Amino acid sequence: MADLPSRVAGDLAEYYEFVAKELHKWVDPLSNEQFWHNPYPYGNSVGHLTLHLTGNLSYYIGARIAATGYVRDRAREFTETSHPPREHVLREFDRTIAMVVATIRKQSAKDWTQEYSAEREPEAKERFNAFLRCAGHAYHHVGQIIFLSKELARTASV
Repeated sequence: MADLPSRVAGDLAEYYEFVAKELHKWVDPLSNEQFWHNPYPYGNSVGHLTLHLTGNLSYYIGARIAATGYVRDRAREFTETSHPPREHVLREFDRTIAMVVATIRKQSAKDWTQEYSAEREPEAKERFNAFLRCAGHAYHHVGQIIFLSKELARTASV
């Protein structure tokens, strides 16, 4: 691989785009009511998980690497009671993914190893690790969204 930093950027950007497509595959068919309904007495709704993914990426990549100025209210990601329209939440998620992808594509070979620090992520010591950890975290929650969406569809057809 002649240009490993470019290959890393391309593959990481494509992975984040894949995560967004997977989320949409399972969330787009949901009604606004289903989006905010948690079918279990534990965990979170699809809506709250989507807010959480948006907040997580906006903070760890947006604020800490892209210098967007984003200020996170992590608790609200899980407790939002106003339940904004699903389309609004998804639009913000998509904007966040676009920001992450643009930030990835701007990284130079030296940028990947720049020192990184953020609250609640002491293990991420350099930028590459932050992008990698956020990618894993994002798909973990997409897995939860898939599970919730399947249950919401099952109970809607009963």
